[in-house]
Amino acid sequence: MFIRARTGAYRRSKCLVLSKSRPTIAPECLSSVSSFDRVGGSGVGGGGIMTRRWHGDGPGPDAPTVCVTFVNPDDSKSRISARVGETLLRAAHRTGIEMEGACEGVCACSTCHVILEQELYDRILMDMNDDGALSEDEEDMLDMAFGLTHTSRLGCQITVREYMDGSVFTLPKATRNFYVDGHKPKPH
Repeated sequence: MFIRARTGAYRRSKCLVLSKSRPTIAPECLSSVSSFDRVGGSGVGGGGIMTRRWHGDGPGPDAPTVCVTFVNPDDSKSRISARVGETLLRAAHRTGIEMEGACEGVCACSTCHVILEQELYDRILMDMNDDGALSEDEEDMLDMAFGLTHTSRLGCQITVREYMDGSVFTLPKATRNFYVDGHKPKPH
């Protein structure tokens, strides 16, 4: 696997195992690497923030689950079981929540915008990295989000954790989809 830095340089990751069927991630790397991670910051290994870009299958059906609640745009509430280790966007798509995700979870749009409670927002930032900041990619995409708040995040960038049990995520009343107005991709 190649990891691209902001400088455009590439480095080889030892976590990718090539096989005839498809590339897979070495088991010892599963906790720290997605199928494609872009390193932020200056240069490779510059302490930058990783933007999650996941196109794999995510955790299996045997993964532990937590119950989370979505407040839908019409103010109704939907409670789902989200698998620990999957993104919030993937959990929403898997359970039929109307979270758009036009870019299919690669941090290239703002249609999976969610609003978090302040305590959860702070906890996620603490767990993400040492400086407690969003990636530059996520900040750029959030700038285009409808109904942006100080606790807004992108669902494709939130990894479900055990401490999220009982958390509430609010979906905005609308989304801005620059791809095609009204286009809602089907998860595959």
